[in-house]
Amino acid sequence: MNFDSPLAAYRHAIAQQGFVPDDAQRRAVDALQACHEALHKGRAPIKGVYLWGPVGRGKTWLMDQFYQTLQVPARRQHFHHFMGWVHQRSFQLTGTQDPLRALARELSADVRVLCFDELFVNDIGDAIILGRLFQVMFEQGVVMVCTSNQPPDQLYAGGFNRERFLPGIEAIERNMQVVAVDGEEDHRLHPGAGVQRYWVNQPEALAAVFRQLSEGQAVSSGPVSVGYRSIEAVHCTDTLLWCRYADLCEQPLAAMDFMLLCDRFKAILLGDVPDLSAQKRPARIARGTEDAVERVLAGDRELPELSVHDDSVRRFIALVDECYDRKVPLFIDARVPLQSLYTEGYLAFAFRRTLSRLQEMQLQRFGA
Repeated sequence: MNFDSPLAAYRHAIAQQGFVPDDAQRRAVDALQACHEALHKGRAPIKGVYLWGPVGRGKTWLMDQFYQTLQVPARRQHFHHFMGWVHQRSFQLTGTQDPLRALARELSADVRVLCFDELFVNDIGDAIILGRLFQVMFEQGVVMVCTSNQPPDQLYAGGFNRERFLPGIEAIERNMQVVAVDGEEDHRLHPGAGVQRYWVNQPEALAAVFRQLSEGQAVSSGPVSVGYRSIEAVHCTDTLLWCRYADLCEQPLAAMDFMLLCDRFKAILLGDVPDLSAQKRPARIARGTEDAVERVLAGDRELPELSVHDDSVRRFIALVDECYDRKVPLFIDARVPLQSLYTEGYLAFAFRRTLSRLQEMQLQRFGA
């Protein structure tokens, strides 16, 4: 059903779809409605909307209702997709005077509104780019609506050279209405009947799922080419991939590779998933040049203790995000229960969203 505004979509959901009324969500809808009306009625100035709050609070759904009712040129992307595009275009614009301003002008010529899902900054390169890019995007008249698990003033908190990102935070707070979609209720967990897509030490469950979903299709095993990468598969068909955690998440894959996986396959099975927070290793590095022959007198710098799995967990998070956004069912056989999959470690905050999304994937309404 099509709606002419985010408020109309929200009212219908409450009345007809069994959604739970939520005061924080209603405040977010009011902010989105004001932005929607300003865009379509020529009001000025137009403030974007920054929705932040815990996982499962409906932020993405609310933003999507806003996006789907727009009658002006707009783009909706997961934030890491957008950053992939920014890095690519920045490289292509090498040699251009003020390439980020050129990129912002290019963007403003194509869209009036830019919608981001899951704005999260944990990389110094991204922080430096965004500190400037957000400023010039707003100067070019781009209206931004986004979701995040953090308020603007907590983005990249404690990050190296964070002062380079502060102008970006100031631009967000000046040009966007910040709305806390707070509360304890995780709306991803209802309504809906459950369907099991996560097992503990039951590889035969994945085998049964594969047999069911691959019926009538040609089945092969061995290396599968995805873009420029080769992934070892237990079994696969043209629409179905079954592989082990080590072969998918412990390999040097990037977010783009997981995008290509979800472009190609309609369901993914992942086996032998370990306890991702089981072991830790100390992290100490010397101040100064890392190739110095002698120990630097300034001493060592302490870093957070890292799980031996943290690199692979980043890829696992990217895989879950991509499957969730594309509605590609992800079937998992792991060595520990879902709630125990990653209980502590450097990526604990980021993994909260992953856990919530995996829980929603256990509902019948998710995917096919």
